[in-house]
Amino acid sequence: MKQLFFSLNVSCLLTSLLLIKRLIQVIPVGVSKELTILYSAGSNYRITGLQTDQVEMLRKKRAAAEKNEKAAEAPKKKSRSIKSTGQSNVDDVFTRLLLEAGICLKADNSPNEIVVDQAVFQKRLHNLLKKSPQYPNIIKEFISGLESYIEDQEKFKNCLLPCVPQALDESTSSVSSYQESLVRLLLGVEILQSSVLGVLFEKLPEFMFDGVEESGLNICHIVINQLKWLDRIVDCKDLAAKLLELVAVAPLELQRDIITSLPEILEDSQHGDIAQELKSLLQQNTKLTVPILDALSSLSLSPALLTEVRGVIMTTLVAVQLEDLPVIVKFILHTVSALDACEVVSDLRRKLDLELCVAPQHNTKAGTKGLSKFPPDNSKEDCVSLLLDVIKTAVRFQKTISEAWMKAVENVVETDEHKVIDLLVLFILHTTNANHSRRGAEKLLRIKVREGHIREALLQRTFRGHGQVMRSFFPSILSLAQILLRSPETCVVSFGGSLYKLAFTAFDSYCQQEVVGSLVTHVCSGLLGEVDAALELLCELVTQKPEEMARYAVFVKGILDYMDSLTPQQIRRLFYALSSLAFGKDQSSHIQDDMHIVLRKQLSSPVPKYRRIGIIGAVMVIGSMASTRDTDESSTAPQTGSLPKERHRQVTGLLELLRSCTEACPESAALYYDELANLLQTYKLDLQVQEWIGKSVLEDFQEDFVIDLGPDIQGSFPFPASVMYNLDEDESQGGIAINLLPLLAEDVQHKGEQWSPAQDKGKRRVSPLCLAPFFRLLRLCEEKQDHGDLEEIDALLGCPLILTDLDVVEKVDSLSKAEREFLCSLLFYTISWFREVANAFCRQKDPEMKMKVVSRLQNITYLQAVLERLLGATPGFVPPLANFDCDSSELSALLPPAAPPKKGKKEGSSRKRKASSKNSSGEASQLEEGTEVEESQQEPPQDKEPAVGVSLASYRPFFRELDVELLAVIQCGLLSRSLLDTELHSHERVEVQLGPAELVFLLEDMWRKLEVGLTAAPAKRSPFRKSGRSVGFSHLHQRSPREIATFWVQLLPTLCTHLENCHNHFQALLSANQGVLDGPGLNTKEHQLMCSVLQLLLQILRTAFSWNGFTEHEQRPLLKSALEVLAGRLKEHEAALSLEELIRHSFEYLLNFRSSVPTLSSALSLTQLLIVISANQTSCRGQIAPLVRHFLCQEWVAPPGEKERGVRDSTSLQALLSIYLEYTDDVLRAVEDIAGTGVTELMNTTKDGSSKTFPTLNRQTFLVFYRGMMVELEKYVHMIPPARQGDSNEVQSERLLTWNLAVRDFHILVNLVKVFDSRPVINVCLKYGRLFLETFLKLGMPLLDFSFKKHKEDVQSLLKTFQLSTRQLHHMCGHSKIRQDTGLTNHVPALKKSLEQFVYRVKAMLALNHCQEAFWLGNLKNRDLQGEEILSQRSQADDQDEEEDASQLPEEESSDEEQSRGSEKKKKYSEEEEATDDSD
Repeated sequence: MKQLFFSLNVSCLLTSLLLIKRLIQVIPVGVSKELTILYSAGSNYRITGLQTDQVEMLRKKRAAAEKNEKAAEAPKKKSRSIKSTGQSNVDDVFTRLLLEAGICLKADNSPNEIVVDQAVFQKRLHNLLKKSPQYPNIIKEFISGLESYIEDQEKFKNCLLPCVPQALDESTSSVSSYQESLVRLLLGVEILQSSVLGVLFEKLPEFMFDGVEESGLNICHIVINQLKWLDRIVDCKDLAAKLLELVAVAPLELQRDIITSLPEILEDSQHGDIAQELKSLLQQNTKLTVPILDALSSLSLSPALLTEVRGVIMTTLVAVQLEDLPVIVKFILHTVSALDACEVVSDLRRKLDLELCVAPQHNTKAGTKGLSKFPPDNSKEDCVSLLLDVIKTAVRFQKTISEAWMKAVENVVETDEHKVIDLLVLFILHTTNANHSRRGAEKLLRIKVREGHIREALLQRTFRGHGQVMRSFFPSILSLAQILLRSPETCVVSFGGSLYKLAFTAFDSYCQQEVVGSLVTHVCSGLLGEVDAALELLCELVTQKPEEMARYAVFVKGILDYMDSLTPQQIRRLFYALSSLAFGKDQSSHIQDDMHIVLRKQLSSPVPKYRRIGIIGAVMVIGSMASTRDTDESSTAPQTGSLPKERHRQVTGLLELLRSCTEACPESAALYYDELANLLQTYKLDLQVQEWIGKSVLEDFQEDFVIDLGPDIQGSFPFPASVMYNLDEDESQGGIAINLLPLLAEDVQHKGEQWSPAQDKGKRRVSPLCLAPFFRLLRLCEEKQDHGDLEEIDALLGCPLILTDLDVVEKVDSLSKAEREFLCSLLFYTISWFREVANAFCRQKDPEMKMKVVSRLQNITYLQAVLERLLGATPGFVPPLANFDCDSSELSALLPPAAPPKKGKKEGSSRKRKASSKNSSGEASQLEEGTEVEESQQEPPQDKEPAVGVSLASYRPFFRELDVELLAVIQCGLLSRSLLDTELHSHERVEVQLGPAELVFLLEDMWRKLEVGLTAAPAKRSPFRKSGRSVGFSHLHQRSPREIATFWVQLLPTLCTHLENCHNHFQALLSANQGVLDGPGLNTKEHQLMCSVLQLLLQILRTAFSWNGFTEHEQRPLLKSALEVLAGRLKEHEAALSLEELIRHSFEYLLNFRSSVPTLSSALSLTQLLIVISANQTSCRGQIAPLVRHFLCQEWVAPPGEKERGVRDSTSLQALLSIYLEYTDDVLRAVEDIAGTGVTELMNTTKDGSSKTFPTLNRQTFLVFYRGMMVELEKYVHMIPPARQGDSNEVQSERLLTWNLAVRDFHILVNLVKVFDSRPVINVCLKYGRLFLETFLKLGMPLLDFSFKKHKEDVQSLLKTFQLSTRQLHHMCGHSKIRQDTGLTNHVPALKKSLEQFVYRVKAMLALNHCQEAFWLGNLKNRDLQGEEILSQRSQADDQDEEEDASQLPEEESSDEEQSRGSEKKKKYSEEEEATDDSD
């Protein structure tokens, strides 16, 4: 007792004195004396320690309290029952014990006071209850008092709120400032805990539905908080059960509160059981997902239980609310282990669909305008942002999660299965700092885009639905766009361009500025494809977003400093963008001034390159200034739509400037006419400007190039002048003609003189260079003014030209070089004129005009045949320009080198051979064949052998470009018209039909246009390619690939008709000859032309169907339209067919032509076309190998009647053989069939004979077959899966059998060198023999390590066969050294190294299987191909007879010793005795 009293805090002295006074009355006398003394001492201390006013205040408070107590007791009823009296006693026990322990209960709303520390209180109360005489009944009385006391809600609330220390003043207290509530203190007393918990759970339902009070208190929430972090729980299992029972009946908010608090209430021993209950609850109520996951995240759970919980969550993932997703995904990703990360993340990716979580866009405008006009729901965007932050955190700090996401996206192979989350995750992976993650994301996105799995439509949906989220990924978006735009694949470039456009459209001004800056950087890079794509994007942004782009015009203007490396088409794009910004709605005066300065500087430059830039740029500026697009939308414009006077003055002034700057140079003037013609074709110019151009053009053309026909042609010319190629015979008198010969003669006469504009037009010089460009401009002016009608100038279609009689070509050898060059120039100008005339009138519907167009095509083919002969006799001739937007030096580099005529043939054939070797399909060589035979249609009369001609393929850029519309002439059938006599009666009917030569001419041009305009899917665009391939296609480049493909689809029925006509022609020829391949009619020129037609038709179809645009989803309808044409030729289908069915029917249609292909190159083209058509159709691809085998087993006859052979045919044969071995089901069997059967038959024939099974296999083509078999065999063994220790016995047996067959084929091929020992064959064997050996060491030897014990005999047989092959390779090495052929000896060191590695690798394999005694080494002598010893080493070999004997394999081997021989030895060993001892 003394210790108790003296431990009292002085600060609680007043309370202590009152307690002592009460104790004196109830304790024994002996103790009461001590308490009396203590009370007196305390009173004295109290009185001396307190101020007078404080004492007076305390007295007043105590008097007021006593008065209140009496007032409360006064109204008690006299009729109180015995039970009420008992309850009062119980309340007294509860209150008394609390008071004795140190807590004073307050009756009003003030908090309960505690006078001791809470630990002291709990210990006192425990002792008071434990030591009470009524124990354990006193506990029941205490709990009953508690229940009675808390029946009053205010008192219950006080019991839940923290107690306050009893303080004498504000600055002093007996205990710490913060104390727990009374309920929590009672829960800390172990003997009371269970009872108090029962009371709380009984009391809790009263407040379950009350919610939050006005004071801000939630009784239920406070009660749950009392249970958290208790020092000890007496019955944790019972508490958990009660909490779960409460969850079952509680409202949603209380349920969430209880579940979230479970980890803080329960002990670790109950975590497993409670997790099971929560898992069951999770399946029942998805609204509790988030609190349950919060609770489970804080529980200690086993991996198996976590897996079960994740499985349950995955099943409910599609039904949860968007705001719950971040918590769910966080739990899933944070509980994933390395073993199941891929599976869990793949399942999570499949169940997440963010597109369903975005509010619908109220988009009233089509396209991308709605991206920024209507922002998405911010709350939902915030939820998605939180979700992505969760994924980003997991990816950044868990490498397994990063790899799992990458794998999950990679494994999706269907386009429709890709989701918005895939793109967002790729951006997240690229955003993280880890280099492997960035590179992996870049590579994966590129692959997905290339394969067509991720398309632009998905990207647009991502930006449209999650623009706010995508803004946070802008650095990664910009970086990815830069990388993709530099890709050589056009589909990847298109996707990168979409990234740029959508980022510019959806993001703020800072991002827009970065996008423009990045595009400008691309343009200035100098890489052709990158510059094209960036300029195209800039033009699209200028067109679609002119107001936004106007802010960044100064960035685009900076490109003017880098124009030196731009192509003409790129310069057009650049000036289109700049002029649109400068002269658009938001006109920029400083941009206009800068452009005018640059243009005037370029136009006045003496350097042709800069003058070309100035002309192109000035014409594009005129297009923007004179275009009616700006005035159509202006409300102040006149009704006539004319330009303002000031703008019209500026346009005409710029046109006059261009004319004055270009008339001194014919090339510049011709370029000016061409660019102005392109402007009229692509822009809708103001009517006044059109009239001004048309008037000046018509007058000048008539004056410069057209003359009236008279009886005689005045002038002195190198050759006699003659009026030729007049299609209007009835108008020969008094008609007009093109004055070509006189103009060319004058131009040659004044060659080298300075051109200067003359004041008098009648005396000014006119160059024939400007004839075709000037006429093109005139024609387009007439089309614009007369709405496509060319009646005003239709006389130019049939009018003759002033030329010379072409009989002079027969005497070409007697002409001087200058005369031959004059004739060549004259023919070039004439052909270009006819081409331009055909371009002009091909759209006319009048049958007579169509006839004249076909006649002009006949003139072209005839003149080309004459020109070929002239060029063959005029080496080194540089033709006049016909396309003026490129440098003449670039075109001259495309010409064949100058050489004497005899050597020219040899060099020409060499050049063809090189071209053929680069093109496996033989297309270039076949094209040359087609052009060479064009001369047969109209050849001049001759009595002797004609001069050797050259191919015009190299001279193509020196002819005028044919318009795409001219290709529609192939649709023309038989055309006819009646000639009238003087009395207008028809006296003669003329018929014109498109012949094979004209068809070859048009198909050749179509094929080249498709090659340039449609990029093939497997081909990659070279960033450093030369511009020679695209020179002469300026008009084509102004069309999009889709427009070109659409035009081709329109012509596809006609192409099929011509294909079927060719098929019928060859079938009829074979029927007439009764199947004889070299019968009569096969050596005719018509037959050669038909072969060229068929070849070109197949190449056109293959090139078009190879377009990578068909892999894009947007172009799929166009592909179906093309396939419907092919499928419809086979059978009419009423119902619409699926894409797979269309492919199958198209394949069957084209397969029908296999019996009519006349040449090996045509067979290759048909095979490649079928491969492209079949795509991924397994049923169709399975027919490729039998078809190619049929071609290989067919005897091909060349036009002269001999078997096909030579470089061109060898290239086609090699390509067919590679396709056959690639598509056959069993490569090893196919190789063995050819090498074992075909080659054996060849060896038994005469020198000029061939194999019976494979007629294409002869001694000239043996190298082709040999190389093809070695290449494909090495590829095949490279694809054999590597062996593993855990492979089953069946797997090992199967792979061992495969290696046995491969080694046997290799042995057959190596031994063929003994018979066919030419240098190229040995070279192929050394090269691919080493590769095969290295692959065997890498993939085959590990298999022997694991399977030696189980398959001993198979391994021995394999090594014995392979040993024979390696010995032959060793002999070839010696042969190469003796021959001292550097081409062969270059392979020897690497091969001998591999052979030596093979010896030691076999020894290691035997040692691994404890059979090293079966291995021995011997010295192998150097021998030649036939096995004879090399004589140079005879002196060294005399002393080594025993070693030579030891190097031979014994005929019989003991199976007990498990012998395997490695007998090759590549260097001389000094330990000779060791080798001989082992052999014994």
